[in-house]
Amino acid sequence: MSFVDPELAGPVQAFATALGIGLLVGMERERRPESAAGLRTFALVSMLGCLFALLSDKTGGPAVLVTGLLVIAGAMIASNFSARQEEQYRGFTTEAAIIVTYGLGAAVWFGHATLAVMLAIATTVLLYFKAELSRFSRRMTPKDINSILQFAVLSLVVLPILPSQDYGPYGALNPRQIWWMVVLISGLALAGYLALRIIGTRHGAALLGIFGGLASSTATTMMFSRHARDHVHLVRMAAIVILIANLMVMIRLGVVAGLVAPSLVGQIAVVFACGLVPGLALTLYGWKILNAGGELPMPSVKNPTELKTAVSFGLLYALVLLASAWLQDIAGNRGLYIVALASGLTDADASVLSALRLYNLEKIPATEAVTAVTLALMANLVFKIGLVVSIGGGPLARHALPGLLAIGGGMAVGLLLV
Repeated sequence: MSFVDPELAGPVQAFATALGIGLLVGMERERRPESAAGLRTFALVSMLGCLFALLSDKTGGPAVLVTGLLVIAGAMIASNFSARQEEQYRGFTTEAAIIVTYGLGAAVWFGHATLAVMLAIATTVLLYFKAELSRFSRRMTPKDINSILQFAVLSLVVLPILPSQDYGPYGALNPRQIWWMVVLISGLALAGYLALRIIGTRHGAALLGIFGGLASSTATTMMFSRHARDHVHLVRMAAIVILIANLMVMIRLGVVAGLVAPSLVGQIAVVFACGLVPGLALTLYGWKILNAGGELPMPSVKNPTELKTAVSFGLLYALVLLASAWLQDIAGNRGLYIVALASGLTDADASVLSALRLYNLEKIPATEAVTAVTLALMANLVFKIGLVVSIGGGPLARHALPGLLAIGGGMAVGLLLV
């Protein structure tokens, strides 16, 4: 039984949502003494936006809604003018938030309540983390800003204009699909790259390993192998960072598999879990007995969104796709596995993505795709074991190899289970 007239249920729900949006944003502004508006103002502005949207809807034109916006803008200009006269200018953040809140209240009436609530939460987060965002902005170097802008070009400019059509031998090359993989891998690497820049070495081996694995596990393994060679007392710490970085590779590629081939995630998850569990157990054991401390180096990771890097990965991925399709056609499963092993030595991403792509095109069954993914990762793991032994030497090998071998052995067992 409803306590509200059915004709009023929709408007009441809309105004209640608008009120909640205003209170949410206003709660954040209320806690700041310098803010000229708080809970009541934002709640009223949001409901005013909803009310004027209702009236605009009834009159059949945007005049009422625009008039409301102009009234609010005029009030804010007058308030700012008065504050300037008293030399108490507070900036424009609160005024901008008021305009956004008015728009969100109007959006609720026009049937976009879910989107309005999401944007209200995003607005509140931006307002709340003012100090943190300011510090982050000050720490950004021109190189970091360049990385973000280049990623925007890769994802928002290049990707939309590429044709989504199969070309080349075996129909293996789809420009938009290839570039989408470039954007996906570059985005994950960029997240790790920026995280490394932000955290520096303040939070120790765990986060360096996590974000180093996101950015480039190979670069992280090489850097800390050298560090262990030059600083013997930090061998255990370097081993922990290397192990965590290589565990993150499976987590990162598991996320990629979930986005690219969701129906294959279950089987891949079994293989990865079998590698993660023993690898994580030995990593935690090494962490427990760790008694060395000292300054940790930052992994030297290239800008992952640099056009040269992105195009190089795209070309490598395209070549792996062609080679996989060709060898799979003339040699069956063995051809695909040869490509996975060969390309996985230096870059597991391209080989994994090519196997997932062939599976999506129904050119290989699930079992073969999972096998190719596993072989690519194991080949890449063998390459990094070689880096540990050849660069880090015996001391690092004694601490890092058990964990790396456990990861590889676990994946091999997982492959037998699927």
